[in-house]
Amino acid sequence: MSGITIHMIVPGAARAVDWYRDVFGAQEQGRITLPDGRLIHVEVHVGDTTAMLADEFPEHGAMAPTVGDASAVAFYLSFADVDTVWQRALNAGAEVHRTLQDTAFGERDGQIVDPFGYRWGLTQHLRDVSADEMSRAAAAMFAS
Repeated sequence: MSGITIHMIVPGAARAVDWYRDVFGAQEQGRITLPDGRLIHVEVHVGDTTAMLADEFPEHGAMAPTVGDASAVAFYLSFADVDTVWQRALNAGAEVHRTLQDTAFGERDGQIVDPFGYRWGLTQHLRDVSADEMSRAAAAMFAS
């Protein structure tokens, strides 16, 4: 592994792996199941992103976020056809956090919250945008 690897605590990690496979095209690389049936490790890959998932282990302070609560983190994935992945996510039970739309930053971008409480930014590159153009667009977006 290189860069940052996501480690997610998910109630029902096996269901989450299936969801990420069906919606994002994740490829499972292996899993470790404890005798009580809980998953302590499942490695999945979406493109060049690696995520490791585990069930909750409250006895060790490993708990998932509560579905619907605000999150300070969003995981971003880029797709060649974001509209198709967006619709798959909604059909599979995701909730819209920020509507999918073309942005001034040259991306088609939106955010969903998956059924396990995690926020995902889904994006598609549309066009190259200069740093100056991005700065002007950001200033316009956040002008009071």
